[in-house]
Amino acid sequence: MTATGRDEDFAIQARLDFASGLAREVGRTALRFFRENGSQNLGTTSKGLQDFVTLADRQAEDTIRKALAERFPADGFIGEETGGQAAKAGYWVVDPIDGTANYMRGLRHWGVSIAYVGDGETLLGVIHDSPTDRLYSARAGHGARRDGEAIHAAATRDAHEAMGILGVSRRTEFEAYLAQLRALNDAGLEHRRMGSAAIGIVRVAEGVADFYYEKHLNCWDAMAALLIAKEAGAQVFAPPTGLFVQKGGEVLCAAPKLANQIAGVFLPETA
Repeated sequence: MTATGRDEDFAIQARLDFASGLAREVGRTALRFFRENGSQNLGTTSKGLQDFVTLADRQAEDTIRKALAERFPADGFIGEETGGQAAKAGYWVVDPIDGTANYMRGLRHWGVSIAYVGDGETLLGVIHDSPTDRLYSARAGHGARRDGEAIHAAATRDAHEAMGILGVSRRTEFEAYLAQLRALNDAGLEHRRMGSAAIGIVRVAEGVADFYYEKHLNCWDAMAALLIAKEAGAQVFAPPTGLFVQKGGEVLCAAPKLANQIAGVFLPETA
């Protein structure tokens, strides 16, 4: 490895280490905020139908943005709550609480999502599953981990033994969702709805679920988790990075030995 290569490697690892500690700190703070205030005192406002933001979301994103800007001032930042823009030097994509509707009701499926993009590719991803205090992380080309231990997608082969997670968004037509349910039923596939794409996708990464599909996700919902799933051996179908950042899009990740079958259900044109 050249000196330049070593410097780049060190820089990415430094970002991963920093983001990991930051995600855990912010996730623990958000959980403590809920426990101290309860579901009725979270400073909740509505961004749209069944689309909420709490004071914890806003404070978490503010904390993450400021900490990253201080530590890596040349990096850009894109956050769910405050927006932002990409930067040539690289940029962060952040969802301070993915699964806010779950968070504000005390349901356990929510977490902090932080990704870093450089040279048009997601180079690192961190998810803090805050109710369990588990930290999932990945560097491109270096595998995926949960609290430092390697994780792997499931080895499931038979679709009739599979269980996946289905996401749904009001940005897409309800009839499309009904068609997805019909396709799952006809294929003999079991599924759950979780309410957090980031947490649902890392369930695929650690082999708990066999697939995750959603017709439309924003980049901050999924970029970190998709890298973790890919590095854990799952097969990932998602828009190219630049397009995903601009417009979001359709996402599927699946256990490798089931990927073609699952793609045939949701993405028949790619199967």
